[in-house]
Amino acid sequence: MEAPDPANVRIITTLGHVDHGKTTLMDALLAANNIISHRMAGKLRFLDSREDEQERGITMESSAISLKFQVMGQSGEETSQKTYIVNMIDTPGHVDFSSEVSTASRLCDGALVLVDVVEGVCTQTIAVLRQAWQDGLRPILVINKMDRLITELRLTPLEAYQHLSRLIEQVNAVMGSFFASEMMEDDLRWREERDRRLAEKKDQLADEAEAAANDADDFKEKDDEDIYFAPERGNVIFASAIDGWGFRVGKFAQLYSTKLGFKEANLRRVLWGDFYLDPKSKKVISYKHLRGRALKPLFVQFVLENIWAVYDAVVTNLNTEKVTKIVNALNLKILPRDLRSKDTRQLLSAIFTQWLSLSTCVIQATIDVVPSPPVAQAIRIPKMLHPNIFDKIIQPKNRLEQVLFTSNFAPDTAVVAYVSKMFAVAAKELPENKKRPITADDLRQRAREAKDARDKHVPVSNASDPPRAAQESFPDLDLEETSDASEESEIILGFARLYSGTIRTGFTIYCVLPKYNDSLPPNSSHNVTHVVPAKVEGLYVMMGRELIPVESVRAGNIFAIRGLAGKVFRNATLCAPQSTGVPEGADPVQVQDCLINIGGVTRAVPPIVRVALEPVIPSDMPKLVAGMKLLAQADPCVETFQQQTGEHVILTAGELHLERCLKDLRERFACVEIQASKPIVPFRETAVKAQDMAPPKTQNAPRGTIKGASLQNLVTFSIRSAPVPDVILQFLLHNLATLRTLQQDRRMNKDTSIDVVSESELASAQGDVLHTPSVRADQFWSALEQKCKETGGEWVDICDRIWSFGPRHAGGCVLVDCRKDTTPLSLKHRLSRNASAQFTDTSNSDVDFTGYVETGFQLATFQGPLCAEPVEGMVYFVESINVDADGIQKEIVQNRLSQVTGSLISAVRDACRNGLLDWSPRLMLAMYSCDIQASTDVLGKVYGVVAKRRGRIVAEEMKEGTTFFTVSALLPVVESFGFADDIRKRTSGAASPQLIFSGYELLDQDPFWIPTTEEELEDLGEKADRDNIAKGYMDSVRERKGMFVDRKIVQFAEKQRTLKR
Repeated sequence: MEAPDPANVRIITTLGHVDHGKTTLMDALLAANNIISHRMAGKLRFLDSREDEQERGITMESSAISLKFQVMGQSGEETSQKTYIVNMIDTPGHVDFSSEVSTASRLCDGALVLVDVVEGVCTQTIAVLRQAWQDGLRPILVINKMDRLITELRLTPLEAYQHLSRLIEQVNAVMGSFFASEMMEDDLRWREERDRRLAEKKDQLADEAEAAANDADDFKEKDDEDIYFAPERGNVIFASAIDGWGFRVGKFAQLYSTKLGFKEANLRRVLWGDFYLDPKSKKVISYKHLRGRALKPLFVQFVLENIWAVYDAVVTNLNTEKVTKIVNALNLKILPRDLRSKDTRQLLSAIFTQWLSLSTCVIQATIDVVPSPPVAQAIRIPKMLHPNIFDKIIQPKNRLEQVLFTSNFAPDTAVVAYVSKMFAVAAKELPENKKRPITADDLRQRAREAKDARDKHVPVSNASDPPRAAQESFPDLDLEETSDASEESEIILGFARLYSGTIRTGFTIYCVLPKYNDSLPPNSSHNVTHVVPAKVEGLYVMMGRELIPVESVRAGNIFAIRGLAGKVFRNATLCAPQSTGVPEGADPVQVQDCLINIGGVTRAVPPIVRVALEPVIPSDMPKLVAGMKLLAQADPCVETFQQQTGEHVILTAGELHLERCLKDLRERFACVEIQASKPIVPFRETAVKAQDMAPPKTQNAPRGTIKGASLQNLVTFSIRSAPVPDVILQFLLHNLATLRTLQQDRRMNKDTSIDVVSESELASAQGDVLHTPSVRADQFWSALEQKCKETGGEWVDICDRIWSFGPRHAGGCVLVDCRKDTTPLSLKHRLSRNASAQFTDTSNSDVDFTGYVETGFQLATFQGPLCAEPVEGMVYFVESINVDADGIQKEIVQNRLSQVTGSLISAVRDACRNGLLDWSPRLMLAMYSCDIQASTDVLGKVYGVVAKRRGRIVAEEMKEGTTFFTVSALLPVVESFGFADDIRKRTSGAASPQLIFSGYELLDQDPFWIPTTEEELEDLGEKADRDNIAKGYMDSVRERKGMFVDRKIVQFAEKQRTLKR
């Protein structure tokens, strides 16, 4: 497909909650491009190309398609026709596939945000609006399923207008909250910058007042006028995708302007809102001049009543005469057989497609609202390249940035493309490998070639045997051509957008991987592994499930690229100095000016569901491992790794995502039968101060104090454990990213070759929830000190004594050095950049044992005592470490020091674990926040299913003007498997939940509790007939990990009897 001028290109995506009609809307646009039939639009769901997508009726993978539209434009007095190319990406709405939304929105300039008019703003609607806001997309609000207001809710036009007004207000409230949070950040940033400037000027000027007087830079407030949705601005579409109609208020302003005698622009401004037509003066008046008259708003009178009349005549009360009258009044060309059709939906679609065409409306809105690539890139690219610069206008710093900002596609311009994800395609699906049907022309050509060959080689006397001649002429004639490509193999392609230049097949480009550091040269030890050359083996325009091969792609287009397999894992920036690629033998240093890193995609939902996989036939293990590698590359939200136990584990975002991944592994990537374990759910371990705790383990010492020793008592120590106060724990958990940044900066200063692991990778590997840090790295210690002072007690001056955090050096556990007569080991001092030396143990031994104590602490917090899960919310005070110097020297002489250090690590680990058990131990459960939309008649069944799975209802809210309730609940992840199916079965499909991982919550029950008091024994009996839930969870994890489980084999011995017969 030849791309026109970049000014006539648009790149948009569809965003919205699940089942709000994104793929159906795309069908209407495809029908307008004659890709599918108008009758099949909305039923076919063309972009749901997977079999399971069609079965379930939801989208699971984002699909791209390029459409061409001819649009009539007015230039002066002449009417000209322009050709527009619209690159569209259809994304899933289910929360399990939200990573597909992140990868798609990174490549687009605008978004069609679909909202179901009945269900309103849902959880995923807010999530996709936030994604569009963060990526700087220009949104268009599509209020879909308008037909439900008429056929289901049976609202009057006036009630429908009020319902629509409330809905637009709700969406605008969400946008306003994003703007308000950004304004607060800008204000704080401006104040800090101003304070810094004043501090610098204070040295030069006499006093602070004079410095403030000379600082004329005022805070410039941003304008929020253009962020809201308003029908009169043309960024709101009212639509019914299933019936194929949609309109903006401008459409009706155009229809009524001549009839009412108003200017079109003026009518457009008043067609939405509380404006009325005075029947006497024929003038538009506002609500102030109603004087008690019961007039209808213009939108109701001129727009909604007409649509309601069509539905009434066609669907509600079928009236052929009225339909004919409407068709004639609107001057539509409907075939008589369609008018006589008994299929009311088909007749409705025929009327609306001509009167209020959805495709025309969406494309016109896209052209008007969404900027072209040259305009959009000037706004979006600076934010991608310089995320820490917050100026409104950022000027290009070099020639490369200049061509990126303008989307220049000249042949000598640097080529820069961004690959947001990789996806797998079966080799037989590639255009070059497809079986091509032979046309009649091909058959004639083959016959001619065979005849020529026969005339040249066969004597004339033999030509009298026509049957044999015919047999020889078509020895290999098939109706379809076959290819040699293996039909089973999968090819990895890149899903990319070209920002500048022209990319061509056959040339070499550089793949700049996400960890490439722009501030260092390409040949530095850190960057050398992150710049990889690759040959462009193929370029394709994506048409849903089809791929169309092209020789070149110009800037401002979405395309698929082949040749990155084995070079790019998930995302990368593709760079070349010009359209002919990288010159042969060129070094990255020679083309350094064209190398740039646009950055990685932020993942909204970390994967939480873990499953261990093994093949049914053990010899198929290599195929499974290779298949898991392919799956991890083809799906942006899957993590695969091998655990220390040797199990091959796959992490997915949810139960539905897991089902899709297992299906792909079985049928596409590994092609072997697979056994999946029960889902491995993460827990956390902690301890609390509870009533009726057992006496402390160490007598005459505070609770939690444990004394331990290494081999032969050469090193003795005392460690006291205690729960961390909630204020400090929440601060640490919210600022884990800041803490990791501090420690990585220190390691980077030592060795620039260290790879920085992204926050999302760490979170997914550990089952953490990603929080936005509340403080910056340079403010971390001062903010922590403030929290400690608020807590009081022994925490007041503890900040300089913090030795380490755990597990994995950044978590909710703290190791504190409380030894007397020694300089405390302070992590704060070690991390400070001006620290000239690290503090070590000041004992009289030459061997430093502090590192081994810290290792024991990290091991104990990584695998707790209950079921070897990470510990959270515990502090460990190291009160003493005593070393027998003479004994250590003897061990060194006998070369047995390693036994001492090993035993010390084990002793510290056991001491920390026993210290936790000295308090009242607790498990923390991973929790899903669950949003369910249900009607009043099935609300009781929803409550029953949630209660059965040990969930709890947090809130319920009734949607105004509907019979729907939105129920918010918290549900343990361990109880959530099969929850969606269960709730659908109980409610006959009337309720469908959305599960989002929300963090960990304390299960307030001691796993070791047994009934002891008279009341407990009377209530539960000596056998404790009621199950201990916490012990059940703990035992199931211990059993899975192969640890000892304290379980009675014989439960009730007196109930057993021996049968003689």
